Amino acid sequence: MTPVAIVRRTSSALQDGLTSHIARVPVDVDLARRQHKAYCAALTDAGYDLRYVEDAAELADAVYVEDTVVVFGDIAVLTRPGAPERRPEVAGTEAVLRELGLTVHRISEPATLDGGDVLQVGSTVYVGRGGRTNGAGIAQLRELVRPLGRTVVPVRLTEVLHLKSAVTALPDGTMLVLDDLVEQGALPPGRPVTEEAGCHVVPLVDGTVLISASAPRTRDALEDLGFGTRPVEISEFEKREGCVTCLSVLVHS
Repeated sequence: MTPVAIVRRTSSALQDGLTSHIARVPVDVDLARRQHKAYCAALTDAGYDLRYVEDAAELADAVYVEDTVVVFGDIAVLTRPGAPERRPEVAGTEAVLRELGLTVHRISEPATLDGGDVLQVGSTVYVGRGGRTNGAGIAQLRELVRPLGRTVVPVRLTEVLHLKSAVTALPDGTMLVLDDLVEQGALPPGRPVTEEAGCHVVPLVDGTVLISASAPRTRDALEDLGFGTRPVEISEFEKREGCVTCLSVLVHS
């Protein structure tokens, strides 16, 4: 199976998207759409077959499709987003998952879980406990992935939207982390970064990593260590606390 990247086009209501920890500034929706098109092109160039979730012009944050599902091989866990206004996004994602033939499970009330709070590193699943994901969501996910041989490790968050807003992992499993935003001792030692966008990377099937163009120092450091990078401009999404992880869900056979 060709690797698949699930994406969703930018809503005309992006301007009204949620923010939790940063000041609201105007968003250029037309520029955001051009940036999203380039982001999708980067995924295609890396070897992914794009699958688009049905457009939802009325859902301001729908482009951040990562928050609606977590995929473990051929198993998909539909989330129950912590922000009630984002819960209608899940149905569109489910339709694509079923077209792909994945086995679908779901997080149910009273649990909440955002996909952006879930970081998979090998058989360990780190889950952020913050404003969008609660303890019941972590417990339900733990029960769902235990039969898959996965271990869930909860991580308390401070002033950050999601776990993957503060830490992601390189292809070798080394973490890139903003230490002051996550619970100390919950994660293995990582590689600290000095640019906020530098801790957001997406390992791709061709061995490169997707990274925001707003983290040039981190990009240079990674390339100096032998990692190939694919920088993308996502400034308009960063204005609504988005990052490179938020805009796609990667499905590998």
